[in-house]
Amino acid sequence: MSGAIWFGPKTFYPVWMKAKGNASGQLSTSQNKPALLFGGTIIGVLIQTLTVAFVVTALGHNNANFGVSDGALVGFALGVGIAMFASLSHRLFGGENVKVWIIETANDAINLTIAGAIITYFN
Repeated sequence: MSGAIWFGPKTFYPVWMKAKGNASGQLSTSQNKPALLFGGTIIGVLIQTLTVAFVVTALGHNNANFGVSDGALVGFALGVGIAMFASLSHRLFGGENVKVWIIETANDAINLTIAGAIITYFN
C-alpha cells in the first residue's frame, strides 16, 4: 500500500521516472508485464516481512522489555543497513543515478520500519 503512495503520480513517480531518464513515465511493452511486476513485488515483500518477523521475534524472546519502538528500530536497521545498502554498489557499477537508488530503496526502509513495529506489537 505504501508503495502505491510512494510511487504515486503526485509523489515520487514523476521524479523517479525523470531520474531514470524516462521523461514520458510510461513503461515500454517489454517492461509492462503486470504478472511479473506485481508477482515479484509480492514475493519480495513477503520474504522481507518474514525476515523482519524472524529477527524481531528472536530478539523479543530474549528480551522481555522489547517494545514497538525496538521493533521499529530493528526494521529500520534492516531496511537501511541491508535493503538499501546491499544494492548500492550494484547500482553504481550499473551506471544508475544515486537519486534513483534513494527513491527506490528508501521506500523499502520505511516499509521495514513499519513492519518491525507492527510485528512487535502483535508478538
